Amino acid sequence: MTDESPHILIVDDDSRLRGLLRRFLGDSGFRISEAADTAEAESRLAGIEFDLLILDVMLPGEDGRQFASRLLGTGRQVPILMLTALGDADDRIAGLETGVDDYLTKPFEPKELLLRIRAVLRRGTRRPVTQVLGFGDFRFDRATNRLTRDDAPVRLTSGEAALLQTLATRPGETISREMLAGDAGDPSGRAIDVQVTRLRRKLEDDPRQPTHLQTVRGEGYVLWATAVNA
Repeated sequence: MTDESPHILIVDDDSRLRGLLRRFLGDSGFRISEAADTAEAESRLAGIEFDLLILDVMLPGEDGRQFASRLLGTGRQVPILMLTALGDADDRIAGLETGVDDYLTKPFEPKELLLRIRAVLRRGTRRPVTQVLGFGDFRFDRATNRLTRDDAPVRLTSGEAALLQTLATRPGETISREMLAGDAGDPSGRAIDVQVTRLRRKLEDDPRQPTHLQTVRGEGYVLWATAVNA
C-alpha cells in the first residue's frame, strides 16, 4: 500500500463490521478511514479527499440516504457505495435514486464488495480514446466523462457516466439492456432502468418523450449523437 492507493471512508455504526472491513480492504491494498455516523464522516470529509465512501443506510441520527442526498447536492464528486440490511428491490432502487453509485445488501461476501469497489473506482478513472459527441445542446467528452450543456458542466454520478460512456461507444446503435446490465454487474437490469431514467432527467427537455436517449422496444437503448470537434 502506498500514498497513491485509493482512500476509502467507511461510515457504519457497527464497530465490528468497520474493523473487519478495515482489515480486509487494507490487506487488499486500500487506505482506510472510519466514521461511526454522518457527523464524524462530515468532519473527515472536510479535511480529506476520499476516493470512495462505503455508507451504511441505517445510522443513528441522519441516515445514510439523507446524508448521501445532502452530500451529492453540494456538488461533491466522491463516489458512494451504500450498504443496507434491507434486501427488498424497492429499497435498492430507492438508494440508487439518491444518486449513489452502487448498493450492496448485508450480509455480503467480502469478495463481492471488493469487486463492486473496483468497478466503481474503474468507472471514475477510465480514459478511452478522445472523442467528443454532440447531441442537442450537449457535449460529452469520452476521454474525461465530462458532460456539458452550452459549455456549463452537468454533474453525473459515476454510474450515470459509465452508462453514457457505454452508449457513446456506439452512437446511433441499439445496445441491449442485457449487455448494459452485464457491464454494470446488475443481473436484474433494474438498476440500469433507474440510471436511464436519471440520465433522461438531465438530457431531455421532456423525459417522457426522449429525443437523445431512446428506448428501442424489445431490444435496448440508443444514444442519438454525432462526433464533433473537441
